[in-house]
Amino acid sequence: MKRKMRLAIILLILIFFTLWTIWGNLTVGVTRYYVGSSRIPESFDHFKIAVISDLHNAEFGKDNEDIVRKVNQQNPDMIVFTGDLVDSNRTDIDLAVSLAKKLVEIAPCYFVMGNHEVWLYSRYEELQQKLIDVGVIVLRNEVIEIKRNEDIVQIAGLDDPDYYDTDTYLHGSILDRHIKEMNLTDDYCILLSHRPETFDIYLANDIDLVLSGHTHGGQVRIPFLGGYYAPNQGKWPKYDAGKFTEENTTMIISRGIGNSIIPIRINNRPEIVIVELISYK
Repeated sequence: MKRKMRLAIILLILIFFTLWTIWGNLTVGVTRYYVGSSRIPESFDHFKIAVISDLHNAEFGKDNEDIVRKVNQQNPDMIVFTGDLVDSNRTDIDLAVSLAKKLVEIAPCYFVMGNHEVWLYSRYEELQQKLIDVGVIVLRNEVIEIKRNEDIVQIAGLDDPDYYDTDTYLHGSILDRHIKEMNLTDDYCILLSHRPETFDIYLANDIDLVLSGHTHGGQVRIPFLGGYYAPNQGKWPKYDAGKFTEENTTMIISRGIGNSIIPIRINNRPEIVIVELISYK
């Protein structure tokens, strides 16, 4: 009887784990973060940003209607794509652009490239132009200002460093140079950058808020330990997912929505991130 009981318990655990994993790969959740600062202008108090990262041509519902519906329910003021909207191994530009076209109808959309866009090579220009044609603002080492009343917030966007050199030892200096060339003002700055592993560069440049992706949440998440593996960080990455704050710089890393080389996530549900700004003034 004891042996049968143990086998039954093991079987139930396996069934639960299997169902949990299936559910966690076929549905998209919403994760909310609040970022407060005295540097956030009063006009931008409760300003909401929806972050779509690492879609990798995934599709949740016909034409990604599940993603569109969930973003719309959050009523964001701005939507950002922080790279890898497409997958270089199974590229479907039209699917990605179709999603962007629907999201533009909800709120202004901004896009920066990830490494998979770089790996499209000549097809990247096709993707970029189609995104622009449907109304997405593409930021390539550029900064723009958005205004509310007389208040200003800067939105800056970085190219993925692989576009300039695949040597990871040079990535930090590449991003540092591009940030400095943008000549950021003292206004609150939101930086869109696919790469979270270069957090020290964002910190050194006094960036207020960084929105990032790339890690896929570590792909496999172990309770109390975090993500197991992330590109360019290896095993047990320091920056796997969530909110990181050091001095006056905060970085929020999305676990992303799709998969690339590894087709399954474990304890790591795809997510749409909602960031809400809180002014302390």
